[in-house]
Amino acid sequence: MKILQTTLCIMGLAISGMAQADFIGVKGSADYWFYDGHIQVQPQSSSLSNNTGTDNLIIDPSMGLYRQNDLDRDGSVQFSLAFEHPIPLLPNAKLRYVNLNAQTESHIAGQATYDIDLDDTDFILYYEILDNIINLDIGVGATHLNGDINNYLDQQISINKTYPILYLNAEAKLPLTGLSGLAEVTYTNIDDTKISDARAEAKYKFIDNLFIDVGAKVGYRLLKIDFDDYKNNDLKFEFKGPYVGLEAHF
Repeated sequence: MKILQTTLCIMGLAISGMAQADFIGVKGSADYWFYDGHIQVQPQSSSLSNNTGTDNLIIDPSMGLYRQNDLDRDGSVQFSLAFEHPIPLLPNAKLRYVNLNAQTESHIAGQATYDIDLDDTDFILYYEILDNIINLDIGVGATHLNGDINNYLDQQISINKTYPILYLNAEAKLPLTGLSGLAEVTYTNIDDTKISDARAEAKYKFIDNLFIDVGAKVGYRLLKIDFDDYKNNDLKFEFKGPYVGLEAHF
């Protein structure tokens, strides 16, 4: 919460001198993200005995589920849509979405140890602090996670949660070349949940005129999601890998 308050103060101080878009604009991008990573599901407590006798101690057969399991390399399309305008004090808006569908490399009885199907949606309000050769955006928003984690025992953990996030985007352009580099980060640490989402990318703009800008990009994304004591489980996810895509600015 202190981080959120500090960021809001910085935004307030910067509003008077911040840059504004000259015209109403829409930015959109579509990328294909090649990711792998890992998952760990740790119950708050687990039994080490099946109560078959006073002196018998039998290891819980599902304990293999509780170690960190690597994910098979997979891929998903990720989208981003932003709306910018020249109205002072009114923030710009951005929507980001990706569906994370992955299985673990490890299998038990012919089935993946874990199967993940998770929608990750970000709603962001931001201000353009700089808008020139160097672009700088800061803002706040919300990230919504919705989906299921299933294991080979047909046990399921459903996730449907929304958390506030901080947002930072920085971009540097190389004049007269169409080349630029960008870094984008969202972060939250609240209610026993920590989520960090970072991307770095290089872009080349091959169409640049008064009506539309179009560019190609290549980048790398790292998404970490940690839940402490979520429905009596500690859940840890990591998705990471390169992506390629196109973007357009109208």
